[in-house]
Amino acid sequence: MSKAILLSGGLDSIALAYWKKPDIAFTINYGQKPALAEIKASAAVCTSLRIEHNVITVDCSALGSGDLVGENAISLAPASEWWPYRNQLLVTLACMRGVGLGVTELMVGTVKTDAFHADGTEGFYERMNQLVSYQEGGVRISSPGICYSTTELIQMSQVPASILLWGHSCHTSNIPCGNCRGCHKYLYVKQQLGYD
Repeated sequence: MSKAILLSGGLDSIALAYWKKPDIAFTINYGQKPALAEIKASAAVCTSLRIEHNVITVDCSALGSGDLVGENAISLAPASEWWPYRNQLLVTLACMRGVGLGVTELMVGTVKTDAFHADGTEGFYERMNQLVSYQEGGVRISSPGICYSTTELIQMSQVPASILLWGHSCHTSNIPCGNCRGCHKYLYVKQQLGYD
């Protein structure tokens, strides 16, 4: 029985990994432009926290939309980085790998400010949990940080800056662009925490 986390290398998933200390982390390269930087940040966190790190590569870039794939978002997009059904895809891929590794719980680093995306809400993760736990393997999906903002999650987890600042939040590149919503969030949270 193992606990796992979807570790994107962003601030939310790093804070959650530090707080919950899972046995296994899954970082998924699904064709997003900043995949290499996300993998590098996640690997550094896993090494520091002694978490087994698994990288899953499945190229879904032909199905993407917006900043993460490097094109305009489709008309349904609530934000420029929207990728249709992304969180459903990522949870499914992690569970596919995890069930063979004895994973019984998969944690997702969603925070309350992600709720402007349908797949960032409590209702979405409750439904994913029902669906995934119904299937063979009975993996449970949880989102322990969903009632916190990113800043609150970081403060509550007490993750040190020396680990947190490995995070990569840019949506458009392996080198932070400084202009996308992910980069703005990273800078805002650093300021809120007094890291400037």
